[in-house]
Amino acid sequence: MASSSDATGAAAPKPKKQFLLNAFVMTTPGHLSPGLWHHPRNQTDSYNKLGFWVSLAQTLDRGGFHAMFVADTLGPYDVYRGPANADPALASGAQFPVNDPLYAVPAMAAATRNLVYGVTASTTYDAPYALARRFSTVDHLAEGRVAWNIVTSYLESAARNFGLETQIEHDERYRIAEEYMDVVYKLWESSWRDDAVVRNRETGQFAVAGRVRPINHKGKYFQVPGPHISEPSPQRTPFLFQAGTSKAGTEFGAKHAEAVFMGGQLPELVRKSVDALRSTAKDQFGRDPSHIKVFTGITIIVDETDEKAQAKYKEYLSYGDREGALALFGGWTGNDLSGYSDDEDLVLVDKPAIRSILHRWSATVPGTEGLSWTKSRIAEFLSIGGMMPKIIGSPKTVVDELERWAEVADVDGFNLAHVVNPGTFEDIIELVIPELQRRGLFRTEPEREGVTAREVFFGQPHLLSDHYGHQFKWPASEGTAS
Repeated sequence: MASSSDATGAAAPKPKKQFLLNAFVMTTPGHLSPGLWHHPRNQTDSYNKLGFWVSLAQTLDRGGFHAMFVADTLGPYDVYRGPANADPALASGAQFPVNDPLYAVPAMAAATRNLVYGVTASTTYDAPYALARRFSTVDHLAEGRVAWNIVTSYLESAARNFGLETQIEHDERYRIAEEYMDVVYKLWESSWRDDAVVRNRETGQFAVAGRVRPINHKGKYFQVPGPHISEPSPQRTPFLFQAGTSKAGTEFGAKHAEAVFMGGQLPELVRKSVDALRSTAKDQFGRDPSHIKVFTGITIIVDETDEKAQAKYKEYLSYGDREGALALFGGWTGNDLSGYSDDEDLVLVDKPAIRSILHRWSATVPGTEGLSWTKSRIAEFLSIGGMMPKIIGSPKTVVDELERWAEVADVDGFNLAHVVNPGTFEDIIELVIPELQRRGLFRTEPEREGVTAREVFFGQPHLLSDHYGHQFKWPASEGTAS
């Protein structure tokens, strides 16, 4: 029987868990660092050029990143100086304008070998039949290297532009999303039998009648007869990302997600959300908790020494845009700070929602203990990396902190935001990844080249057997449709 002890009787060291790394981006001039778009090392003013995205994808692919995770929003952040005023976001390009993130994926995939592309799309405003077709199409063209980041959307501006007077209530959006997922699973997994497509050039038969069937979905929110208009793609169901730590969001992720993004300023607080997600997945849905990869967001500013990294951070701050940062705050929280004076400590204002946010920041944001949260301090905090925690320092300092986060929060990897793009990612590739590799915390090369997204994370192209969507599969052994 094999022993886990060495010749001296000491226990063998536990192998280190290698990190998963995603590049967190958005098809906009200013993602999480408003004003930085015109920094010399930033090229996001070319966000609407295909060459920018192909070049970035190639950089990430060569550097060893696992995925490009692309955020999206369906309306402008128009609360600050509002109502319905997008002007404060314009100078800094603070997530406005923003393009659809899906269309560049086939070109990026054609120019890379291993990088996965996680694309955000909404269950509230996209029809499931149309979304299923789009993701099947891109999964074909990207040869299986596509993931769907499932969101329910939250902006009032989006609701108005999709014909609603106000946004749908939070938990109702998740009830809609639940039925939505049933529809797309039926389309992706249950409409075409595994052997439906034969492509027999000799007989001229492309697909076999009786092996493609309607789904006949009739629910509270959706009526979709089917069949799926696209043949099964390499993964059938794209790899599934999700974010959300509310009770409804946690339950949704525990049931459907294969990877979850969780934010927080302290790893101890993120750990509570991670534990809740994994216990819910196991106890309510019978899933192996390890079948959900958990990522947390981090903004890294790295240089050869701690001193140089701090100087880089200060230089970045000089490009930050106050109005853009306050526009982001308004969009993220629904609170307009324009009516408060510049020197007012907003922790003390009479609006409970604002006080609650700032009390939480006071207790969790490093270096802010005992300081007043004025509009200027809020803008400075948000102008570099948004609400994400920041790690600033040398490669050793950065990797020490990433190790601590992974251990304390029990996360599998990181969504790494950029301050400048591609500059931030170039710095990570040059300085951080080699240090991770020296410590055995990151792969030196892909285990297999050119595999699907799900194979990158779980070693197989299709939904795992304990995933809720697996029950919808139509294997060849089940016979034809009547």
